[in-house]
Amino acid sequence: MINTAKSSLLPGPTTPSWWNLLQWLNNPCEFLEECRARYGDTFTFKAIGFEPLVLISNPKDIKEIFDKHKYFDSGKAKANDLAGFFLGNNSVTLLDGSSHKRQRKLLMPAFHGQNISNYGELICHATKQVTSNWQPGQRLIIYKEVKEITLRAMLTVLLGSDKTERYQQLKLIVNQIVSTITNPFASSSLFFNVFRRDWGSWSAWGNLLRCQRQIANIISAEIKERRENCNNYNNDILSMLMAARDENGGKMTDEELQDELMTLIFSGYETTSAAITWAYYWIHYLPEIRAKLLQELDELGDNPDPTEISKLPYLNAVCAETLRIYPVGLTTFPRIVKSPIEIGGHQFEVGTCLYPCIYLIHHREELYPNSKQFKPERFLDNKFLNYEYFPFGGGNRTCIGMAFAQFKMKLVLANILRNWQLELVGKPPLKPVRDIFSIYPQGGLKMVVL
Repeated sequence: MINTAKSSLLPGPTTPSWWNLLQWLNNPCEFLEECRARYGDTFTFKAIGFEPLVLISNPKDIKEIFDKHKYFDSGKAKANDLAGFFLGNNSVTLLDGSSHKRQRKLLMPAFHGQNISNYGELICHATKQVTSNWQPGQRLIIYKEVKEITLRAMLTVLLGSDKTERYQQLKLIVNQIVSTITNPFASSSLFFNVFRRDWGSWSAWGNLLRCQRQIANIISAEIKERRENCNNYNNDILSMLMAARDENGGKMTDEELQDELMTLIFSGYETTSAAITWAYYWIHYLPEIRAKLLQELDELGDNPDPTEISKLPYLNAVCAETLRIYPVGLTTFPRIVKSPIEIGGHQFEVGTCLYPCIYLIHHREELYPNSKQFKPERFLDNKFLNYEYFPFGGGNRTCIGMAFAQFKMKLVLANILRNWQLELVGKPPLKPVRDIFSIYPQGGLKMVVL
């Protein structure tokens, strides 16, 4: 049982918990900013179906949380129930203690150094596959197009080929899931327990259950076939995870492999797509940004190496500023207090759920003057600390795929910019809306091919 006796004394909205959840789902950025303006850097709000959520947006307090990670668990929060449905109970995201540490060590090699560089050509190929169908005068929903690119790239990197029947099956089913969770009504309904019922093919939860079982069966069959045939596809992530061993020589079970692949598909697909879409919005909303990027890209000459593209300083700054204004997650995953601890003058008892708030930190005026303005130069002129800027979470819970996500973001942006001229349709600025995993521009960002 979670004890929130002390945290309940913290200031926070007194509106009904169902209303707070609706605000959190439909107007998340405004809701967070209003709460901080009224209640300060640390506040509690109650949302129906969740334990009380203590949001923290003071950099010093967040540094202490990241540094004292042994005082916290993360996976057991009720707020993680929905993530657990999509990712699986063996996902590194939802593990604690020694299990979490072991799983991170097994996963890390696939997302660092030369292995990431090896994925570059696959990402560029996926981008060209999708954009080759574009025609002058065609109107696009950029979020939809980018999701197709990132899904193709992600599945190819995971499985090693985009020519297999299982690749095609996974692509189809993941698209079905994403079409559900990006539907505003369906996505919001999933946060209410009453709607998590299988009422047949017309219910969002029922469709997700069937899609989840199908994905699990496909991945299970792929793992089984590889184990039986001793296939080695060398550079794909599944092969590397199957070959990984811990310090005792232990390997991942089939269930662990399955849940980690589910985690990589969902956490590395939709979130990156949203970030790329926001970047495209800012690049075209502010034409001088696009001009500087094109100049930097042109200096590489024809057919630049993907690794060289990823090192471009202004491209890096544009991506960093995009993730500052609208990070892939508004908060980190929860920190559940294991031992009583004082942070920022507040005493938190065992079971209290703390949420370092990425969005609010990224909009602190003393760190980022005129924080609503898009200024990539912030990241050329300054070096921010890991508790001042952490779009992929922080501490021992930093996203394992962070470097890969940034690499993918840069390559997709660069490849489209070098080959296509697009123009915004409609009247910006655009409102941020959310689905299960991320926030993206309302309407998906409409553009026309010139």
